[in-house]
Amino acid sequence: MTEAVVVDPEAVERTISSCTRLDQRGDRKAMNKLAQRLQKEQPFLLQYAAQVRTEHGDAVGEASVFYATLVWSMFDRRHEATLPRLTAKNLADAEAIVTGALETAAVADKPVHERYSPALARTQPHVYAKLVELLEEDVKEKAMTEDTAAVIFKPTQVVIEAFHAALAGTRPGERQGTIVNEAPKPGRNDPCPCGSGKKYKKCHGAAA
Repeated sequence: MTEAVVVDPEAVERTISSCTRLDQRGDRKAMNKLAQRLQKEQPFLLQYAAQVRTEHGDAVGEASVFYATLVWSMFDRRHEATLPRLTAKNLADAEAIVTGALETAAVADKPVHERYSPALARTQPHVYAKLVELLEEDVKEKAMTEDTAAVIFKPTQVVIEAFHAALAGTRPGERQGTIVNEAPKPGRNDPCPCGSGKKYKKCHGAAA
């Protein structure tokens, strides 16, 4: 395990504390600023997390985007420079790895929050531990259904794997500031890529 890319417990807890404060204050300006930064720096990550909305609905899409954003924030807080931009290939490769690891671990019959590969969890133990805790709590307190948790946990693990590999250099992403083929900007009447279910002009397009 490469210590240089492991998110430490302090970064995890600072991220959770920051998100909790934003939520409690209802600071829409700060939340929109964070969302705009994510959209600019990680367009493919945002699209990947939001794609479950097509099949599972707005609520599941929003939950998926929230957990992906949480993971990005943990890595971002740990990493001194701007994180590499994940590409569609980064995420596709990570998904193949996570799928294989979950099949090997035979987790289908376990409680939702335990459906992860111990081998992958060892690469980012503190991130996994916190997400397992949050998922279990969200389901227990009915902040989300068990079915929703089951849908979003795998893509969340894919995001962890993609960032870990990009930072470790095993499957590098794009350096920020380089010329890349970014995801096309949505039209004003297209669904916002953040997964909110709103039209772009009524969501993040309003501040663009």
